[in-house]
Amino acid sequence: MKNYILHKAETRGSADHGWLKTHHTFSFANYYDPERIHFGMLRVLNDDRIDGGQGFGMHPHENMEIITIPFNGALAHKDSMGNSSEITAGEIQVMSAGTGIYHSEFNAHAEVPVELIQIWVFPNKKNVTPRYDQIKLNPEDSKNKFQQILSPSKEDDGVWIHQDAWFHIAEFDNEYKAIYKIKKSTNGLYVFIIEGSAYIDDILLNKRDGLGITETEEIILTSKESNTKILLMEVPMK
Repeated sequence: MKNYILHKAETRGSADHGWLKTHHTFSFANYYDPERIHFGMLRVLNDDRIDGGQGFGMHPHENMEIITIPFNGALAHKDSMGNSSEITAGEIQVMSAGTGIYHSEFNAHAEVPVELIQIWVFPNKKNVTPRYDQIKLNPEDSKNKFQQILSPSKEDDGVWIHQDAWFHIAEFDNEYKAIYKIKKSTNGLYVFIIEGSAYIDDILLNKRDGLGITETEEIILTSKESNTKILLMEVPMK
């Protein structure tokens, strides 16, 4: 029998630092809720808006898979592996922190805010050699279908991480119906509405709502607005 965990957008943790406005689906920084530490191997889902020219200075990570997806603007990235790049809307960035890395993230533009989601996933291997990658996504591949943007395999579509996880992104017309089938039976699925609204099975989700689903083989999605944009994150539960 399917189990559902609903996280409405307004119930998320939030902070306004002036230059940074952020919302946390799971416990992070000064936001702590013992009922919302993680969903399986999905540890962090942060929804950030960073003002022009502002950002995070060099800081460390280790033994975590970190995925960044900008929706508007561009993020300037530098790290201790020697990478220096801009990640723009329509791209996805991944870092395997492994044995340890330092990196900085700043809005690449002085005037335009950058809006992004950053996701942390627990790895299935510790102390791997740190790595970095980013790719540009083809928006046509997500129109009324699930576009795979992350997997466990270097040979598969999208970026890859050290975990049996698959991420998909999609943008649907109004009243479009789609089915997503779980790739690994022991995995759970976390659905996040980027824009618009949709029914997942019989549960209505609006912008920035999240829904965790376990004990399922598939979900039925029905969009309720034009240009409804959805992120699906399939992750191991143990």
